[in-house]
Amino acid sequence: MAHYLFDQLAFVRGNTLKAMDGITEEEAERIPDGFRNHIRWNLGHIYVVLERFAFHYIGLPLQLPEGFKALFEYGTTPLTPPEGITPPTLPELEALLRGQLQRIQDALGDRMHEEIVPPYKTSTGITLGSPEQFLSFNLYHEGMHQSIIKQYKKMIR
Repeated sequence: MAHYLFDQLAFVRGNTLKAMDGITEEEAERIPDGFRNHIRWNLGHIYVVLERFAFHYIGLPLQLPEGFKALFEYGTTPLTPPEGITPPTLPELEALLRGQLQRIQDALGDRMHEEIVPPYKTSTGITLGSPEQFLSFNLYHEGMHQSIIKQYKKMIR
């Protein structure tokens, strides 16, 4: 029986993909006044963070296209883009986001309660010590960035 978190991750990811509907490549690059990131950054960041949460801390390989860490990791901004790296298109990001959850379920389906040593402390101060805890926390993280994407859509149009 599949862990309930996989259904919740699919629900949240479905809403993230739905938020992408109708966004043009140009709109994905616009940074609203007073902010430091754009829609493309938020989508790439969602992918990179879940990739790290799901695979890195349990010792599994990540599937990160070249340049993704430099473009989308915590603390990066398109205001100071890395040289020589072309950002992914929206269809490329969509394909990565669509395929990610099945890979996670295949890799972690029977490992959700494994202890991660040492546990990881997030920038918000919460400690995560199992894949289940990482994936649960990701629901908050992705939902937060999903909300930002929706707000940016309204602001740039």
